[in-house]
Amino acid sequence: MNAKYVSYVRVSTSSQGVSGLGLEAQREAIARYLNSSNGSVVAEFTEIESGKRADRPQLAKAIELCKSAGYTLLVAKLDRLARNLHFVTTLQRSNVSFVACDNPHATPFVIHILCAVAEQEAVAISNRTKAALEACKRRGVRLGNPNPDRAVKMAVEANQTQASEHCTRMLPIIQEIQAAKITSLRGIAHVLNVRGYKSRTGKPYAAQTVKNILERAA
Repeated sequence: MNAKYVSYVRVSTSSQGVSGLGLEAQREAIARYLNSSNGSVVAEFTEIESGKRADRPQLAKAIELCKSAGYTLLVAKLDRLARNLHFVTTLQRSNVSFVACDNPHATPFVIHILCAVAEQEAVAISNRTKAALEACKRRGVRLGNPNPDRAVKMAVEANQTQASEHCTRMLPIIQEIQAAKITSLRGIAHVLNVRGYKSRTGKPYAAQTVKNILERAA
């Protein structure tokens, strides 16, 4: 039976969201899980927000869709869902099924333990960061990015690199589909979507997306 999933990917900073760093790795983990479990993603929700916050609009939409249609929530790693034990416990009690690709067979008890550890780790990271910033201030170190233009340039370069890597990864799959006598851009996009692949921006494939990959490869 082909299981239906709603995927949720999250990064904590806007720079990761712009560059695609983190999001792409999560999507790859989800794609590997789908290929091994004969499942498919019916919708994806992407969020740029701290895992400590429980009021995340995209996650709320994903959970609501799972509740209304009986889908399973799918995340690459448990900490992408939340580093908040109370939140995950509440989710478990809401009868919404969810799977973390890094530990797909974990029991509710194991998930409870993992969340408790993740929550403690988040607190420790926050405390270390605050202590480090205070130490820098005492030494007179100027905080913030001293070269914002360079930061923007690096983000653009990272985005281009991600596009090239995505093209390199998807081209053999597209060529395999073409070898099966499916040559139209629309037809290739349809096959990719049926297999559960997502574009680099996390959206379903369209004919133009396939065309862009082929042109970049050429």
